[in-house]
Amino acid sequence: MGNLCGRSAECSVAASSSFHASSSFHADETSPAANLNSFSLNDLKLATENFDWNSLLGKGSFGRVYKGWIDEETFAPTKPGVGIAVAVKKHKSESHWGRNEWQAEVTYLGRLHHENIIKLVGYCAESDSKILVYEYMPGGSLANHLFREAQPISWEMRISIAVDVARALSFLHSLETQVIYRDLKSSHVLLDSDFRAKLSDFGLARNGPTGDETHVSTCVVGTVGFAAPEYITTGHLTAKCDVYNFGVLLLELISGRKAGSHLHEKREIPRMMDARLEGRYPRKEAKAVAALAFRCTHADPRKRPNMAEVLTALEEIKQSKDTSIAQAH
Repeated sequence: MGNLCGRSAECSVAASSSFHASSSFHADETSPAANLNSFSLNDLKLATENFDWNSLLGKGSFGRVYKGWIDEETFAPTKPGVGIAVAVKKHKSESHWGRNEWQAEVTYLGRLHHENIIKLVGYCAESDSKILVYEYMPGGSLANHLFREAQPISWEMRISIAVDVARALSFLHSLETQVIYRDLKSSHVLLDSDFRAKLSDFGLARNGPTGDETHVSTCVVGTVGFAAPEYITTGHLTAKCDVYNFGVLLLELISGRKAGSHLHEKREIPRMMDARLEGRYPRKEAKAVAALAFRCTHADPRKRPNMAEVLTALEEIKQSKDTSIAQAH
């Protein structure tokens, strides 16, 4: 899925901000949060066996991600299998945009803490090296499970993942100075060993409008198929852009098809559903989730629900399912 990068409006990288107990951001503080560990380049070479190909977890336009090992208490590098596993993202040194994304991730993830947001363990800013160290998510990305793995994830698991992501976005939007994630897609949703979902990749996140502002003007960035139509045409960013992204993610969860694959065509539920589920889903529940997805992806942002409303709707669906299972037993 391609990336968007236009200049239909004033371009701006994610604002450097700080998070406080009051849930307030201030754009004049750019130093990494005090709770983050500063790693040396040599430490991370040792942790990843010199960024060995056998440690490679994935790669993209930003650079590569490696699996590493560190001591749980001292954070010193250890041998494979000793201590705790971490994910080490090494940005391309020649990429100016990559450096901006690195700074945004340090800024936001260093100060935002939520059970459904990836934990940033530390960073390395030695010489030209721009490296981030995250908690390791053994379940991999949601995209892998939806589009690549032979064994499909169950309907119940898909609803649970949707609730987790909605919780993360609702949290970001509820902050005193709102944070707009801006680049939600299935490859940015990571799963732990229990398939609990967490948002990762905050490189394109930025502060939302404040005061009497209705939007933030930015350059158009993101992923084709996920970006809201009004954002693509105007560069005007609001929390409703995240809602649109989430609606597309819901459609991917329902259908098992990638964004852009005629996902927005309203069809009968059986024709919309991921065939790999083999009918193992409650039709009424699937219909409710599909209706919510289409509300989220409405062409008019004013007619989309906010993320708090989306979360409530999903939790009610999940609760209804949990209650019916309990009654059946």
